[in-house]
Amino acid sequence: MSEKKTDMDRMGLFSEVGYTTIGDRYVPPNSKPFNESASKGKQMLMEGSKTRNASQAGYFNKSFDRIMQGEAFSDPVKLKRQQRIEEAKKNIGQAFVPSSGTKMMSGLGSHYGTLSGPVKALSPVKRDRTPYKSPGKNFNTMPAKKGTGFGYVNVTIGAPQTYASEPYEGARELRKRNAEVHKKKMKGPPFKLNCHPSDCFDANPFRSDKPLPPVKDARKPKEELKPFKPSSPAKASGGMKAGTFDPYPTYSSDPYIKNPPTRATGEVKKKIFMPPAVPKSLRTQSVVGLNVTRRMNRTNFRSFSVVS
Repeated sequence: MSEKKTDMDRMGLFSEVGYTTIGDRYVPPNSKPFNESASKGKQMLMEGSKTRNASQAGYFNKSFDRIMQGEAFSDPVKLKRQQRIEEAKKNIGQAFVPSSGTKMMSGLGSHYGTLSGPVKALSPVKRDRTPYKSPGKNFNTMPAKKGTGFGYVNVTIGAPQTYASEPYEGARELRKRNAEVHKKKMKGPPFKLNCHPSDCFDANPFRSDKPLPPVKDARKPKEELKPFKPSSPAKASGGMKAGTFDPYPTYSSDPYIKNPPTRATGEVKKKIFMPPAVPKSLRTQSVVGLNVTRRMNRTNFRSFSVVS
């Protein structure tokens, strides 16, 4: 018989909480009406909605009561006429009438009908001016000549440039003549001193009259590098250790055990210690329930208020 697991192994609790609905008969969710009390016993019945018509149906009063019942008839036109007559009696004299009607302008720039009248500065009458005196005629010139001026003669304002001859390699001949004139002005060879200059300081102690040895080349000769060449080509491992760096491992005896030891034979070894199972997760509360507990708990349930 298999061992029964404890509540700690199954759920991670010391004891499983009992269930209140074990053994109850299944009730379909749509078997009961939404409002069970409304389907049992006597219910209050109301009349249906009524449409608006000329009768008193739908009103609390049985008869229609006028708002101004018993009031005398009054003509609004007659009342306005009487009010106008009463206001006219308050006038001291006749209504103000201007001396003349508004005048219309006869065109753009006209001052007819304005309060200020014509403006002298804007008068169209011509003022007296000095007679016009001609400045005289401008000097006459020859008509323009055709041509761009590049390669054409007598086109520009000034006289054309005259031809100036220039010998071939004139600069070279000029330098040659100047060198000959300079050489003729020299009286003799360049000045040279007869005495050899002497040292102003002590002799150099590091100076030697012995000839210097030949200069050694400090550079090392290049070594000839040869590419690596294996002693033999690589070998493919065909199920053995051919081509590997390590030798083939030695044989190790591994006897085959046909029947493993059992408890009946008495050769069963002790089992290895196994740690207990990891802690198991519990039932989680819904998000709505957590929010309700967070908003209203035992610390603020007396002063809690709903914010709409």
